[in-house]
Amino acid sequence: MNLAEKVAQMVVVRASGHLFDNQILYPDWEPPNSKLQYWVQELGVGGVIFVGGSAVDLATRIQQLQSWAKIPLLLAADIEEGVGQRFAGATWFPPPMAIAAIAQTNLKKAQGYAETMGAITAQEAVAIGLNWILAPVVDVNNNPDNPVINIRAFGETTELVCQLARAFIRGAQQYAVLTTAKHFPGHGDTAVDSHFDLPVIPHSDRRLAEVELPPFFEAIAAGVDSVMSAHLLIPVWDGELPATLSHKIITGRLRQKLGFDGLVVTDALVMGAIANRYGLAEASVLAVEAGADILLMPLDAEVTINSVCDAVSQGRISESRIDESLQRIWQAKTKVYPTWEPGNEKIPDYFSPPTYNLVEKLAQSQAQETVAQILQDSIQVGGGYLTPKNRDDNHLRNLVLVQDILNTPFLGNHTPAIAIPKKYGYQLQLIDNYSEALQTFTSHRLTLLQLFIRGNPFGQSASLTQAGEDLVKKLLRSGELQGLIIYGSQYTLKQFSSELLSEIPYIFCYGQMPKAQAIALELLFKDLQVSL
Repeated sequence: MNLAEKVAQMVVVRASGHLFDNQILYPDWEPPNSKLQYWVQELGVGGVIFVGGSAVDLATRIQQLQSWAKIPLLLAADIEEGVGQRFAGATWFPPPMAIAAIAQTNLKKAQGYAETMGAITAQEAVAIGLNWILAPVVDVNNNPDNPVINIRAFGETTELVCQLARAFIRGAQQYAVLTTAKHFPGHGDTAVDSHFDLPVIPHSDRRLAEVELPPFFEAIAAGVDSVMSAHLLIPVWDGELPATLSHKIITGRLRQKLGFDGLVVTDALVMGAIANRYGLAEASVLAVEAGADILLMPLDAEVTINSVCDAVSQGRISESRIDESLQRIWQAKTKVYPTWEPGNEKIPDYFSPPTYNLVEKLAQSQAQETVAQILQDSIQVGGGYLTPKNRDDNHLRNLVLVQDILNTPFLGNHTPAIAIPKKYGYQLQLIDNYSEALQTFTSHRLTLLQLFIRGNPFGQSASLTQAGEDLVKKLLRSGELQGLIIYGSQYTLKQFSSELLSEIPYIFCYGQMPKAQAIALELLFKDLQVSL
């Protein structure tokens, strides 16, 4: 391999899980098919990370990509909550914090759930052709204002995150997939989303060693295949460069002090914390200098490859440094492609599994039962009972508040949050957490309020806006709030726990998917009969 081909293997690009260009949802980040084919076939990038589409779409998409590739690809996705979180039709689990809630009263059961979640996620990933699970999140979410980690974490304490993350890894290891501990050295105590800006972790070395680092120790001891770096500034370790670009942190701390010799993957290089400060070319070079093996989601693969090659030509990076990463990449690829050897360009057919039998391999009964059990065991119910009201289409309202009204794949006319209240005479009103309508909201109707609020990348906030909080309090004061369901972040419930009147029923559920909606609403309406 020449230098450019070696460097290309270090690059994992983003692509839509949909098949056609006109289905691309994020054109700023997801290339059209012609460019993607060029990157895979001509440049020889090492892998692809996917977002969007159905499980069947993605399986077909992967077959297409493998047919273009000369060297088998690393095929990744942020499936922290199961394959169905990203790709419709597969199993969608509640967020890890739901399992952490169960652990408060039954640690053994929670560990079993985490292990089963890891196993089912890996089994379904393999079924559609994925081989790299960018999970588990091993950040300790000890900051309630964290807008990006939040309920993606396996808990708020170091010990719990260690135990549950290790169980998830153990479950996934039953299948030929790679696992990932992220985001090193710990993104849990931030109030800034690194997708937008650079968070600063001001803690001492001792605090980091006691709180943030142990889950990474545990994940490495459990045999995790890769560690993802965080775009964080940690002055006690490096006052100039964020962790992703810091040799002191990636090589000095992760490689040398923690003894990790697997794949180090950057967090996405398109994220604001890096892209806005360093630019793609310089960030790519700095990440390799720091010790990264995989450069994830550069906006332009060719720019990244050329910039790293130029750095080698200029003597800034040695070619032996590139070879070190290449050896780790070969080791990872031979794990997920056990009959392939470096230098063998032929990709056997089984690397691209057929799509016709996916119905038998995805969202099976055991998986769905596990999802339901986790939801039921982690749900919180309080307040009074929902009492029958005189049915009047102008009297009852189902007020659904979401974070982004244009990005709610878990809602539709057919989903329980909409369909079940409709059977009881509730008229739907859908509103956005950031809508100006919250400022001038008027009521005068009995209201079932359903809040879909959680931490997510690019989510801006993991809680209600002030206007949203004021709305809830207004409904409480006026006596118009008939019932409240919160789906997502437990921190949203804590905003109102002291405000909730004892006679008003409320339900909190970590999941937002249709299964979560059905369980919550069936509990709320359990004493009512539908009369159509």
